[in-house]
Amino acid sequence: MESSRRVLVLAAMMGCLLEASFLGASDGKSEGGRPGGLPASAVEPAPVVDKSVVQIAKEVRPSLVKVTQFGREGVVGVGSGFVIGAEGLIATNRHVIGEARRLKVETSDGVEHEVTEVVASDNRLDLAILRVATQGLRPLALGDSEAIRQGEPIVAMGNPAGLTFSVVEGVVSEPQRDIEGLPMIQVAVPIEQGNSGGPLLDRQGRVLGVLTLKSARAENLGFAMPVNALRKLWKSPNPVPMERWLTIGVLNPRFWSPRLGAQWTQRAGVVHAALAGSGFGGRALCLWKTQPEGEVFEATVSVRLQDETGAAGLAFCADAENRHYGFYPTGGRLRLTRFDGPDVFSWKILREVESSAYVSGEWNALRVRVEGGRIRCFVNETEVVDLEDLGLRGGLAGLCKFRAPSASFKDFQIGLNLAPPSPSAESVERVAGSVDLVLGGNLGREEALRELLKDSEAGVRTLESRRRSLEKQAALLKELGADLHQLSVREELVAELSKPEEQADLFRCALLLAKHDNPDLDVRIYERGFSQLTEELRGEPEISAGTVRAVKQINRFLFEESGFHGSRSDYQSRSNSYINEVLDDREGLPITLSVVYLELARRLGVSQVVGIPLPGRFMVGYRGGEEGEYSLVDVFHGGKELTMEEGVDSVTGGGEVSEKAKQPATKREIILRMIRNLMGPMEELRALRSESLPYLEMALALDPQLGRERVCRAVLRQRKGDRAGAVDDLRTLIENFPPEFNELQRRTLEGMLRGLENR
Repeated sequence: MESSRRVLVLAAMMGCLLEASFLGASDGKSEGGRPGGLPASAVEPAPVVDKSVVQIAKEVRPSLVKVTQFGREGVVGVGSGFVIGAEGLIATNRHVIGEARRLKVETSDGVEHEVTEVVASDNRLDLAILRVATQGLRPLALGDSEAIRQGEPIVAMGNPAGLTFSVVEGVVSEPQRDIEGLPMIQVAVPIEQGNSGGPLLDRQGRVLGVLTLKSARAENLGFAMPVNALRKLWKSPNPVPMERWLTIGVLNPRFWSPRLGAQWTQRAGVVHAALAGSGFGGRALCLWKTQPEGEVFEATVSVRLQDETGAAGLAFCADAENRHYGFYPTGGRLRLTRFDGPDVFSWKILREVESSAYVSGEWNALRVRVEGGRIRCFVNETEVVDLEDLGLRGGLAGLCKFRAPSASFKDFQIGLNLAPPSPSAESVERVAGSVDLVLGGNLGREEALRELLKDSEAGVRTLESRRRSLEKQAALLKELGADLHQLSVREELVAELSKPEEQADLFRCALLLAKHDNPDLDVRIYERGFSQLTEELRGEPEISAGTVRAVKQINRFLFEESGFHGSRSDYQSRSNSYINEVLDDREGLPITLSVVYLELARRLGVSQVVGIPLPGRFMVGYRGGEEGEYSLVDVFHGGKELTMEEGVDSVTGGGEVSEKAKQPATKREIILRMIRNLMGPMEELRALRSESLPYLEMALALDPQLGRERVCRAVLRQRKGDRAGAVDDLRTLIENFPPEFNELQRRTLEGMLRGLENR
């Protein structure tokens, strides 16, 4: 008892002392700080007398627009918007404009305008600002959403259910209602499809918000994003011309060729297919442009159906769109089909089978092998089809989808032999023995049932107990699988950063960091896409005209033409730390935006471009010659160019930083800084999250000498009951005492170690 009490006292002492002595030196700033400090716009003085709804409708109508989103097959969606700038600026919802779609705006007089630029957009705020090439539009006055009062009468205008430029009145139910972490205006007014993006107005005709959501609980209840959030977005634009907007989220046209409609998009390396195709049965194809070499080849992909009433899988031997084979799951069965023409009379189901290897609702790996006249089909490496058919040969391979339910694809490949390597007989025997030990039991199904039937009530109780036990074991196996994935990524990351500095691939390291948390991420797809992004700049004469001119060209390309920008509304989102999502959304933290910049410069051969690890906000540094202080590019604020002194002032408010913070960071230091952002705050040991442990493992694998991280890992290991791991960390710290620690900290560690060893 006395030993246990001593351990608890020592643990409490360690918690207090470590927080003060090991973690108290932090500057308390997160990466880059939160964007803010935007100046408020002037607000018109309110008239003494409210206007009537008739007056407001008449005055506001010329400033309303209908926003139409077009796909390959025509109109995809319709929403509302309103003019906020006479130079052709239109405000609407982000979801109204969709992804990579042509947009058209129609004013109340029936004139149509093509959208030329997405001036600003924010997914979390669900807001967007568009530009049309016309002058003289009448902007609406913007009010102040902070001044809204409960019960205040309001007017909403938009295009509900296709009824263009309608008006409805109501009241404010709640000026600030938290919806998924965002303050929104709750209004007692019906918001229908098509109203989204329309203005919420006070009784002087000033905009208070942008209509956004319809309540699922009440018919005449809705929500609007406050106009002050729109004003903030307007102050920090991230312009993307339409020719570039049409490339966001779409499949790379160098590799893929969509056929027969549907909607094909890609995110985090996963291809998503939505909507029905124009072929019979809702058929649509997406073909890989590189043709298989030779008459013998294999194609493989992992597919997941949203609904088993749909169908999706591999297409191969495709001439274009009418003639091809398809191997795909549908209705829980596997089907091999040959399509010989464009209509319902020209296709044939060659084989349809059931297989226990197929798992509904999960990712399933499909593989086909074409060899001579023979076609073999596999699901999760179980062969389900083996037949002779010479109907089609040659052509392309790719993806196919049928009917309306959406489907997802990943890991598509074409090659000569794509079967995973077979384990040795010794490995199979060893794994089988392990499974037997985990699951236990020596009876077959029938024998077990006969035995349990002798006392069915006790048998049911026994089976229920066994089920619970197996669920725990299944959870353990799932956890082991996740740990194995993270360990393999960690090992690959360490191997990459163990290369000489000039050979290590920073972009690949950042992708591996994202894959650590997202096993579905296809690293190769993003490497190809980034290479294409690089090629867009390679031919520019400014790139080869010296570092200074090249930097200005990269700034224009990333921040003026491509819309890369710092996160405005959800700075702490993990998406900002995943380089693949930064590329998808053109939004990120200073460190992740800098990785994009640095790797782009490196691949283009632009010298003297480095990462500068200023505290609180990472920046890109450059200089024209070998000597002199670095000039800076603030990637978080649109590529703003600064002197070193201006950059330091912007993060310290006039304070000083160490000389090391002004010198180039190594690739290992950059990745460690990204890991710390994902890890979360380490200022208080009591606030350490168990979710931080994998990142601590990764950081210490990259640099075993990190003192603060090893202290944190020791604490988390102790919490998890891993006494041996905590003891190992404490011994390592004492034996290899970090130079930044003091004697008090040494005694604290020694006391904690004695307490753990005596338990």
